[in-house]
Amino acid sequence: MHLEHVWPLFGLVIETPRLVLRPIRDSDLPELARAALAGVHDPERTPFGFPWTDAAPEALPGNLAAYQWGLRSGLSPQHWTIPFGVHFEGRLVGSQDLAAFDFANRRTVNTGSWLTQEAQGRGLGTEMRAALLLFAFDTLGAEWAESSAAAWNIASLAVSRKLGYECNGVTRVSPRPGEPVDQQSVRLDKREFVRPSWNISVDGATPALKQLGVI
Repeated sequence: MHLEHVWPLFGLVIETPRLVLRPIRDSDLPELARAALAGVHDPERTPFGFPWTDAAPEALPGNLAAYQWGLRSGLSPQHWTIPFGVHFEGRLVGSQDLAAFDFANRRTVNTGSWLTQEAQGRGLGTEMRAALLLFAFDTLGAEWAESSAAAWNIASLAVSRKLGYECNGVTRVSPRPGEPVDQQSVRLDKREFVRPSWNISVDGATPALKQLGVI
């Protein structure tokens, strides 16, 4: 028996022209921590609703591991988050999450992501999100996708616009105490998705969808 038989999501692999996305395993955690410690954003302000990158360098790897383990232990057909490691040229350069609650009725997914600063500016952020949208719409059967970003995060919002998302309201958040910012929500109708010129290949979909209760 292999690990994929115990946890079918570990057998799921999504490939694009340049990227390989697969659910993060324990064996990925050291490289994931190294990627995060290499730098994700300007330390002057955080793009995240929860400022996880503010953790001390000695604490961040353990925090990342605990977060990954918590997502697995809390996974159910009613509420799930799949953190995909993003592999580029043989290196793990970031993470792309795909999440949903009450998916059977809502048919809606949510995405969030980060990339190392070294990997930014090459179109990888667009490619990895487009990959999961193709998977969500064409394999999972989602009808809507939602996301959000700090209003100042022009790069993230540009990716959303490029893929067809529409703005869906603004709320006020304070990731760091005393530093409130506007957070822009965006929403994408499957019918309005601006599909890339390429497609994805997917391995291990059927066991993974059974684990999520989609089929």
